[in-house]
Amino acid sequence: MSATQTAIDARGVATLTLSREKVFNAFDEEMIAELRERFETLGADPAVRVIVLAAAGKAFCAGADLNWMQRASKNGPAENLTDAREFAAMMATICDCPKPTIARVQGAAFGGGVGLAAACDIVVASTDAKIAVSEARFGIIPSVIGPYLVRAIGARQATRLALTASRISADEALVMGLVHRVVPAELLDDAVLRLIDELLVNGPNAQTEIKRLFAALDALPLGDEARELTAQTISRLRATDEAREGFAAFFEKRAPAWVRDGK
Repeated sequence: MSATQTAIDARGVATLTLSREKVFNAFDEEMIAELRERFETLGADPAVRVIVLAAAGKAFCAGADLNWMQRASKNGPAENLTDAREFAAMMATICDCPKPTIARVQGAAFGGGVGLAAACDIVVASTDAKIAVSEARFGIIPSVIGPYLVRAIGARQATRLALTASRISADEALVMGLVHRVVPAELLDDAVLRLIDELLVNGPNAQTEIKRLFAALDALPLGDEARELTAQTISRLRATDEAREGFAAFFEKRAPAWVRDGK
């Protein structure tokens, strides 16, 4: 049975659901490979506008499957490194996906599950969500997810969560910026749908360019290189068909062509 399930609706919203419910959606080699392949495929599909990373059952993701981690601990150095590189490649594929990504988080998000959420652009969580960077409890560290966690909440908060491995509430995760919105569990789907509506009225090429530019700016100090990058980017995008359509739609008081329902 597949470790993930994918559905794409008429508006181009792809929902990728973690479906290892019996192990609280903990991931192993199979799920890592599937997530990488599906994010690559969906990211390259021009019909897909938004990707929602969801999970079946009561938990979002309990992190790495401990049976997998125990197996990996018995491998030799070369095999262990190959395994870890696959995990790192999967995380990078989610983070670098050209489409807007939303993590829909309910219940437990532990270890690598926190990393999955941090790699997405926007995180919506239910009030019952419990979050823990739990690797140190097993004598390992949140190495592969580390860059995404640090980017999301800063090195000091990430260090605290990793050192203590303590569980925090969705509200605490909201305050530190790991989560962007918290709602009661029964309203989680509605909150995701409202966010999707907001995303779909904006230019798809513009959204891809936002992700690319902001990722580049995150690695640059304020200075000549950053200023030149921003100037070149806006000068290039103002001349695109999408920009011309956006301006025309505004002045003609109509929806732009990329809004499929015409609203």
